[in-house]
Amino acid sequence: MRFFAIGFGQAGGKILDLFVENEKLRGSDTLKAIAINTARTDLMGLRHIPPKNRILIGQTTVKGHGVGTDNKLGAKIAQEEIDTVLNAIDELGTHEIDAFLIISGLGGGTGSGGSPVLAKYLSEMYSEPVYAVGVLPAPKEGKLYSLNAARSMVTLMRYVDNLILVDNGAWRFEGLSLKESYAKINEEIVRRLAVLARAGEPVEEGMVGEMVVDSSEVINTLKGGGISSIGYATLPIAEKKKSGLFGFIKKKSTPVVTAEEDKSTKIATLVRKAALGRLTIPCNIGSAERALVLVAGPPEQLDRKGLEKAKLWLEEQISGVEVRAGDYPTRRTRYIAALVVLANVTEIPRVKQLQKLASEAKEEVEIAEKERIDKTIALFEEEDLEPLF
Repeated sequence: MRFFAIGFGQAGGKILDLFVENEKLRGSDTLKAIAINTARTDLMGLRHIPPKNRILIGQTTVKGHGVGTDNKLGAKIAQEEIDTVLNAIDELGTHEIDAFLIISGLGGGTGSGGSPVLAKYLSEMYSEPVYAVGVLPAPKEGKLYSLNAARSMVTLMRYVDNLILVDNGAWRFEGLSLKESYAKINEEIVRRLAVLARAGEPVEEGMVGEMVVDSSEVINTLKGGGISSIGYATLPIAEKKKSGLFGFIKKKSTPVVTAEEDKSTKIATLVRKAALGRLTIPCNIGSAERALVLVAGPPEQLDRKGLEKAKLWLEEQISGVEVRAGDYPTRRTRYIAALVVLANVTEIPRVKQLQKLASEAKEEVEIAEKERIDKTIALFEEEDLEPLF
């Protein structure tokens, strides 16, 4: 799956930067990427996106200092400078890509406001599907962030072929600072995107997948303009034990894959773990319209029967009947990884909570604005002043 990825805003830029680094480490050169921001310092902090692919917008308006949490201003700037962004995309070229992928935080200003504007133009100008990865703010970040996220999400869904949501509030890492937690969340997002990017790409020499998932199957899974959630699980591969003088000593360790285990059961169990474990946004799996399974790992650890078992299980779990499954054999890992995409899910508790918080925030903003205007008018009513003309 060849993505043209655009990181919009601070959160989107950081995730994209990590995605680019990951692809470089894998030896892949298929990912095209640009980062867009209204804050100069955020762009300067990126390490793996070339400077020529970092686009600063809004210089005449905010002087490179960002828009804060004003996503209406972010949308306005994006609209005014959309030609700059589209020219940067054209310069990198789009003829070999399978889809556009916009990555942004939905609670802030630049990415929250700008990403729907970009999605609108991309959907109108190109035949390739446009996907978005939207990161929702945690409830404790405040109602203003929830209001921004709700506005952005509603607008994005008008123009994208699918919105993959990530809920910051559902991802907690005990003992880590807020900055460290966000870094871990970004890593989890990139792990999922990296496996999805393997779909339909040439495998290593001598590696032949038994069930191939190509980019068209990903596109068919994500069609429909809904919300999707992605699950992911891994299992380490056991190293061959060396016999020796102390071989009889048993040590406690993390369960690993052994040659004696049934491969089909192992794969099916790993897929279930991915689907029922930590999703990018918690949802009712039974409300998914479609699903996609992709398992990656060394070829001797993959199993067609296991994938078929997992596929049948998922067909029983989701509301629809479309489940696609495939494998990606690779020796560049010591793990087996299972990715499950739950497409067009409709029962998402966090979205309902977000709508409630956004409604409360909107009402509070309107009341505060009215009170401010009334107090301002009252100041002048107390004085006997003549108008200038």
